[in-house]
Amino acid sequence: MTGVLIDENLPSWLVLPTRLKVVHACDLGVSPGDGMLWAHGRDHDLAMVSKDADFSGRVQLLGPPPKVVHAKIGNLRARALTDLFARVWPEIEVLLKHHHLINVYREAIEVIA
Repeated sequence: MTGVLIDENLPSWLVLPTRLKVVHACDLGVSPGDGMLWAHGRDHDLAMVSKDADFSGRVQLLGPPPKVVHAKIGNLRARALTDLFARVWPEIEVLLKHHHLINVYREAIEVIA
């Protein structure tokens, strides 16, 4: 994995504490579809970060790449969202080395596959 692709359902201002390349869906054009995002993540070895369950289902059906981080966090205020990812991202990055689906909750991380 060489980087991270953040889906459009997460804000473009979201900063992840990583040295990896970070791309937001809005960088790829106006409202790219799930298929385009999946292909871009696969072709560029990027892990998908999304609140969309479609990507979780797709990685379970098709397998990686790309790997998927499914943020099952509901709606959070900007500061809470930033704090959450600052707190959990180092662990997620380690887990992505060996797993292809990680669910992130407000108070826990769950490795699926």
